[in-house]
Amino acid sequence: MADTVLYEVSDGLATITLNRPEAMNALNVEAKVALREAVRSAADDAAVRAVLLTAAGDRAFCVGQDLKEHIGLLAEDRETGSRRTMNTVREHYNPIVRALAEAAKPVVAAVNGVAAGAGFGFALAADYRIVADTAAFNTSFAGVALTADSGISWTLPRVIGPGRAADLLLFPRSISAQEAYELGIANRLVSAGELRAEAEKVARALAEGPTVAYAALKEAVAYGLSHSLEETLEKEEELQTRAGSSEDHAIAVQAFVNKEKPKYLGR
Repeated sequence: MADTVLYEVSDGLATITLNRPEAMNALNVEAKVALREAVRSAADDAAVRAVLLTAAGDRAFCVGQDLKEHIGLLAEDRETGSRRTMNTVREHYNPIVRALAEAAKPVVAAVNGVAAGAGFGFALAADYRIVADTAAFNTSFAGVALTADSGISWTLPRVIGPGRAADLLLFPRSISAQEAYELGIANRLVSAGELRAEAEKVARALAEGPTVAYAALKEAVAYGLSHSLEETLEKEEELQTRAGSSEDHAIAVQAFVNKEKPKYLGR
């Protein structure tokens, strides 16, 4: 796997690190391919019970598309009459967001710096966002005459409401970490020096938790956002039956009776 993205699995936790700090972790083609393969590997690996998405350096989580590379690719498209450059949404961004959002395990994003464009979208695709007090967010798209991608037109209104989302998409600006916390974009706000340790602590706790139940919770919330109450109640019944049949549920009940801390198996 390309060193633009680092991938490591330890004790059920997959850590994916965007690794272009000299470019503020901007997404060139190499990085997008590597990130896509990393998140797919984490999502598909039964031994992985939680995912931590983070980035190298202290300036940026990810500033989105590498515009220096993008300019050259657009020029090639004009010369050849093709539109290959914009295929990156279908080939890279969409699969990355789907793998993060649909993974049957919790995904934690540790946002260490600027998260803009697709970087903002990837953070929103995670289930839980721990944000350094020095971080910032920006939708960015309209600022370069583009529309939203990386799922942000779906995730952002669901996190902060459609009115606020429209404001941030139509009038891109830098959102401070404090404002992101107040808006609900950040689930937890910590000092920059504490970010990595806190994020690993949270992600490892999730990796040791009831994985089947977590997967069901993710599915239930996503389903409920676009279905009626009656449909959602039926989905809850289906998912509760699945969770209740898991080994982890039996372990949890026995541990409760014994007044012990449960040791989950993730199945």
